Amino acid sequence: MKKKLYRIYGVMLVIMLLTACNGDFFTPSYTEGPITEDAIWTTDRRVREFLNNGYNYLLGRYNVDGNGALLASACDEAVNSNLSSSINCINNGTWGPLKIFDSQYSNLYSGLRVVNMFLEKSPKSVIFPASDLSGLRGEAFFLRAMYHFELFKRYGAIVLANRTFEFTENLNLPRNTVEEVVNSIVMDCDSVIKQIPQAATSDWDVANYGRATKAAGMALKAKTLLIYASPYYNTTNDLARWQKAADAAKALMDLNKHSLLSATDYPNLWNYSNTATAYNKEVIFATPAGSTNTIESYNAPIGFTGGLGRTNPTQDLVDAFEMKVGKPISDPTSGYDPKNPYLNRDPRLNLFIVFNGSTFKTGSLSRAVETFDGGLDNVSTNANRTKTGYYMRKFLSTSATYNITSVTNVRRPWVFFRYAEILLIYAEALNEAVGPTTEVYGAVNAVRVRAGMPVLPVGLTQPQMRDRIKNERRVELCFEEERFYDLRRWNEGETYLNAPVRGMKITKSGTTLTYTPFVVETRLFSKKNYLFPVPQTEINKASNLSQNPEY
Repeated sequence: MKKKLYRIYGVMLVIMLLTACNGDFFTPSYTEGPITEDAIWTTDRRVREFLNNGYNYLLGRYNVDGNGALLASACDEAVNSNLSSSINCINNGTWGPLKIFDSQYSNLYSGLRVVNMFLEKSPKSVIFPASDLSGLRGEAFFLRAMYHFELFKRYGAIVLANRTFEFTENLNLPRNTVEEVVNSIVMDCDSVIKQIPQAATSDWDVANYGRATKAAGMALKAKTLLIYASPYYNTTNDLARWQKAADAAKALMDLNKHSLLSATDYPNLWNYSNTATAYNKEVIFATPAGSTNTIESYNAPIGFTGGLGRTNPTQDLVDAFEMKVGKPISDPTSGYDPKNPYLNRDPRLNLFIVFNGSTFKTGSLSRAVETFDGGLDNVSTNANRTKTGYYMRKFLSTSATYNITSVTNVRRPWVFFRYAEILLIYAEALNEAVGPTTEVYGAVNAVRVRAGMPVLPVGLTQPQMRDRIKNERRVELCFEEERFYDLRRWNEGETYLNAPVRGMKITKSGTTLTYTPFVVETRLFSKKNYLFPVPQTEINKASNLSQNPEY
């Protein structure tokens, strides 16, 4: 662990922390000129600014390689059109301690120091009114739990940072056990639930939208317990772990502060054009919403001016979308037609993925996308053309422009928790704990019906329900960084990630289109890849930290 993370802040660093807040959300910083560290805690405004800085370590996930990649391209959801992207080290077997990707190790421990300092200093600081202190500390507990969670899901056992460390201490520390890490996160989440008075974002005034809430603490608790209950960590299938995860999700559901958007509003789930829509009733917790059009420019089809088409969904993901009648395309009675493969499919296919013939953009820029060989969006001379025959639609605004002469930005946060996932966490955990009960069916069907899909057939066995829930997660939560970690917690990496990923080659002759699945690339996954490699620079500084197995 880097010793520099635990050095006492100098005056200039303190000033940097105070002025780093995002003015788009929360109270902006008014601090000017040099101040002493002690002075931070004697002024209400500065104390709050210090906590605000703690939010700056949250991870926005629309660009994980510096060139527009999403983590979806590091699993079987997508291929990145930029073949030189650093994200490919995860797919080609070169990922390791000297070739890290998306580590976030130093960033997250830096965030932990900030929130720990707040938790240690705030009890004797100036807060007005004093009654606000409990809620502010609850926010800090959430951030501490969140940063530990982000480390946990990457590295497994980690060194817990539940206090600030000083430079003079022995920092060559061993990791805490996974159980200790999980218990620490859950304990902090319980503090969030107890101390933050705002149950949901709507309970904050508009100027404070984006702060932690009781519901955010509940969601983080449920997600942590779900990972701990899953096969990778729960090797003996302790049913009590699954029940605890189900109970945590149910507590959030019973809070009755969040719900699914209606079927009518569902297409606008990622429409964050203003503060109100950025935190709709389905969004439980998200980063502050900055105004940008880079998400569109990085991911729009290449035939639209400025589009780089980075995230190319795989045929494997497309095949996971059922037919509109509720049957998988592999079912011979489903009505699937390989000569017209996108007809009568789950409506979410068109909401989340751009396929040949689907309409993209609005108004005068609207047209049918052409991903057939030689089409407007699959020109052989363009290095960024789709590698799979598909482009990603999810998250993209059809109103944003991103060419040289015309720029329209769209407000866009990264959503960490939304209500649909809580329902699926509840369904998965309860199914594993007790089997496919009425409550399990109800949670899954709520997600399906909202999307325009029929309810699941009655009489499913526990393994059958398990498979349907996994597929529902794959479809509903695609591109949201769930699949990458789901396959790891389910212990299914060798099955799905150590295999070829496929695309769809489309040729056009006259008006006739021919669809032929093909292998885009073969990927490598080994047992060590269930966890991230600890950066070698960290091991060099703290030998007791130890490397994850087989790296």
